[in-house]
Amino acid sequence: MYVCSCFGITEQQVRDHADTGACTPREIASACKAGTDCGNCVRRIQALLGRGACPRRAVVDTGASGPLASEGRAPGPQPVAEVAAAAPAALSEAA
Repeated sequence: MYVCSCFGITEQQVRDHADTGACTPREIASACKAGTDCGNCVRRIQALLGRGACPRRAVVDTGASGPLASEGRAPGPQPVAEVAAAAPAALSEAA
């Protein structure tokens, strides 16, 4: 069945791209252009990908250690207190 009528992309093609590592609608779009014209197929692509389709997403969702985890925490901004505590030491090292 067609998912994207603008580019003639089928459900199987979306699944094939997901099997080769495309985990988000944006990555599917990069692989085959589906979702880049009218956008009506983006929700269907999201449904085909599902929550568990991406191994990288599972690492972040569960908090497991892996390439995306750093010191037991998923990557992202540090709490303000940690940045403030580290700032004086970083400034003295730069001088």
